Amino acid sequence: MTLHLTNTLTRTKEPFEPTRPDLVTMYVCGPTVYNYAHIGNARPAVVFDVLYRLLRRRYERVIYARNFTDVDDKINAAAKAAGQPISNITERFIDAYHEDMAALGVLTPDLEPRVTDHIPDIIDMIEALIARGNAYAADGHVLFHVPSFSEYGALSGRDRDEMIAGARVEVAPYKRDPADFVLWKPSTPDLPGWESPWGRGRPGWHIECSAMIEDGLGRTIDIHGGGQDLIFPHHENEIAQGTCAHDGELYCHHWVHNGFVTVEGRKMSKSLGNVLLVRDLLADAPGEAIRFALLGAHYRQPLDWSADGLAQAKRGLDRLYATLRDLDDAPDTTCPAGLLDAFEGALEDDLNFPGAIAELYQLAKAARRATSTVDRAAYKAALREAGGLLGLLQADPAVWLEQPSGEDGEAEEIQRLVDARQAARLANDYAAADRARDELAALGVTVEDRADGPIWRRTALSEEKRFERIGVKP
Repeated sequence: MTLHLTNTLTRTKEPFEPTRPDLVTMYVCGPTVYNYAHIGNARPAVVFDVLYRLLRRRYERVIYARNFTDVDDKINAAAKAAGQPISNITERFIDAYHEDMAALGVLTPDLEPRVTDHIPDIIDMIEALIARGNAYAADGHVLFHVPSFSEYGALSGRDRDEMIAGARVEVAPYKRDPADFVLWKPSTPDLPGWESPWGRGRPGWHIECSAMIEDGLGRTIDIHGGGQDLIFPHHENEIAQGTCAHDGELYCHHWVHNGFVTVEGRKMSKSLGNVLLVRDLLADAPGEAIRFALLGAHYRQPLDWSADGLAQAKRGLDRLYATLRDLDDAPDTTCPAGLLDAFEGALEDDLNFPGAIAELYQLAKAARRATSTVDRAAYKAALREAGGLLGLLQADPAVWLEQPSGEDGEAEEIQRLVDARQAARLANDYAAADRARDELAALGVTVEDRADGPIWRRTALSEEKRFERIGVKP
């Protein structure tokens, strides 16, 4: 099997081939640390964590870097509002980000560069761009001259007018071209700044990643990832800088971008009051359930977040863990060759998360039907191994299943329907009893009538319903 990834630059799904057969380099744009991570920040962290796990399975060595932007106008504003130095703000939220991502099962990257540790590298790259005629100094600023790079716009596919409008560029009098973007800008005494050949100042956003990539991963990397919102202008500008600073050398082979996260069908924004912080969600649901919900759509497609979707993810994990609990007496063994072929095939087909999850459910279904010790042990190992590639199913099943379900409100609704059904039956109102029964069935609940009164229990959804919920046809 060969890993295929959709390359944003070529707009095609391509076989992935690293520059070196024994080494893969991957860089993903990380957070600007002025606040807690929201669910939109968590999606790329989880998506590229799965890719990282898959790459480590296939290649001898993988170097994965995810940066922290720790100097930025938003950080400056937060520090000023708090009356604290920016380092207090950034350290606080870097620690919080690490805690939140760990709770989601996100592995720590090999490198976590911070912009403030790479100011000399940034200055060196800017000087190289000036020397090559791709950048110029003006009024204490240094700007990249966009017309000097003929391939500008290839990643986003935008024309010049769209790019100028989309970048929201400032048409300043010192610019040679309206599309030119800032590499270095002056800092007033109340703002963070570093001495440079152009005076005391700080870097522009785009140059930071290019300099950190060169320092940690080299001039050409295999994979560059991030959210879809970074394609333009950030990644477009990175390509221009990185290519020109290195005399035309290829900057990155594969550009991989994940889709947006909406909330209940609406764009997440402060004005709508629907920005969901990961740590707030963790107060109501296990991190693994949040992770599972984030894997519920193909990474390139939008993901609509909802409370119901999170509850479904938790129930889905409950069923998978219940299968593992029932296999607890099976001996530990290694996963037999070939048993994960369909699962891995889905992941290697452009990280098809819904398809991989469908295969995970198929493995669980086969495990429940297995009767011999050998088969039960094999499926136990397969579930653990497949789960591990997704960052799931690594907890003790007994401990997981003892957790509060977080569905007390739904339990109350189920009991209300059970009571309504019973009252209707006693009143010989069988139409009302049937309606209540149908509502219970839709919730995955069956009722058993006993002499001492009805009792209800949850039932596993049919395989067809499971596929339907994750958007895959069986």
